[in-house]
Amino acid sequence: MKKTSTLQNGLIWFGAGVSLAEILTGTSFASLGLSQGLAAIFLGHIIGCAMMLLAGLIGGRTGRTAMETVKMSFGQRGGLLFALLNVLQLVGWTAIMIYDGALAVGGIFDAGRWVWCLVIGALIVLWIAVGITDLGWINKITIAVLFILPLVLCKVIFFSDNVMPAVAGDASGEAMTFGAAVELAVAMPLSWLPLISDYTSQAQKPARATWVSVIVYGLVSCWMYIIGMGAAMFTGEYDIAVIMVKAGLGVAALVILVFSTVTTTFLDAWSAGISAESLSRRLDGKKTAIAVTLVGVAGAILFPMDDITGFLYLIGSVFAPMIAVQIADHFILHRDRFDVPADGRNLVIWLIGFAAYRWLMGVDTPVGYTLPDMVLTVVLCLLADKLLPNNQG
Repeated sequence: MKKTSTLQNGLIWFGAGVSLAEILTGTSFASLGLSQGLAAIFLGHIIGCAMMLLAGLIGGRTGRTAMETVKMSFGQRGGLLFALLNVLQLVGWTAIMIYDGALAVGGIFDAGRWVWCLVIGALIVLWIAVGITDLGWINKITIAVLFILPLVLCKVIFFSDNVMPAVAGDASGEAMTFGAAVELAVAMPLSWLPLISDYTSQAQKPARATWVSVIVYGLVSCWMYIIGMGAAMFTGEYDIAVIMVKAGLGVAALVILVFSTVTTTFLDAWSAGISAESLSRRLDGKKTAIAVTLVGVAGAILFPMDDITGFLYLIGSVFAPMIAVQIADHFILHRDRFDVPADGRNLVIWLIGFAAYRWLMGVDTPVGYTLPDMVLTVVLCLLADKLLPNNQG
C-alpha cells in the first residue's frame, strides 16, 4: 500500500476534528461558565490526546494497524474481542454522525431526514471507494471548505452585535460537575484511540505523522468544543444550522455541513473495515467499510440519536483500560504477546479496569474517570509482572 505523507495525515485529522458531534457536545459545557468550561475542555483534551499519541506511536513503531497492536498485549484471540468491540463502536459512531449531519442539514433545507442520510451515506461510500491514500486533492479542497465552518461560527458567536449575556445551566437545566465535563472532553480523543494506528502505521514518517495528527486533532477539537459552548452561552442557540443561516451562508452552509460530516464519518467506516480484517482474513476492508456505512445510514434513519453522553462513557470504559495495558506492555515492560492465543493475565486486568471505570463514574474527581482508571490499570500491570514473572513475551 502507498504510504501517506505527514501533510496527508494532518489533513485527515483536521477533517476528523471539524465535527458536529464535537460542537454539540461542547454545548453541554455552558453550565460551568466560561472559565471552568475552558479549563475542563483543555484539561480533558490534554489527557485524551496524550493517550491518543501513545496509541499512535505504538502503531507507528511496529507498522501494525490499531487492532493488530492490541494483539501484542492480549494475544490473537484476545485481540479479536477488542476488534469486535471496535467494529461495534464504529458502527455506532457512523450512525450517530450521519444522524447529526442529516439533522443539521435538514435545518437549512428540509427534504426529510432520510433523504439527507442517504446523500451523506452515498458521499461516504464515494470516499471509501477512492481510498485513504488516493484522496489527495479531494481532501485538500474539502479541508479548505471545512475551514470556513469554524471561522463563520466564531464570527457569529463571539463577534456578533447580537450576543447575549453568558447563561448558567445547560438546555436541560442541570449543572454538570467539573469532573464530568473533563471526562466528556477526554471522551472524543479517547474514541479515536482504536483508530489512529490504522493511519500512523501507513505513514512515510510514522513518529512525525503521529505527533502532527494528534496536535492538529487536539487543537481543532478544542476549537469545536469552545464553539459549541459559546453558542449555548452567548447566543442561546444550540442548532448550528440556524446559526449558519443567520450568518447568511445559505447553500454554502449546507455544503459545509455535509462535507464536515463526510470527512469525519469516513474515518469511522474505514477503520471499521480495517478492524474487521483482524476478525477474519476473508473479510475485505473496503467492502466491510461500505457495509458499515449502509448499516449506519439505516440506523440514522430508523433510530433517534440525540443524546450520546452514555455512548461516550461506554467507549471510555472499554478502551481506556485497553490502551493502559498496551502502554504498560509496550513502553514499560516491553512485552509482546502477539504470537500467543490469548493473554489471560491482561484480559483479567482489563476487566478490572473496565469495572473500575464504571465505579468511578459515581465518584466526582477533578480529572474525570479516565486518568485514575488508567493509572490503576498500569499499576496492576506492573504488579502482575512482578508477581507472575514467568508470563513473559
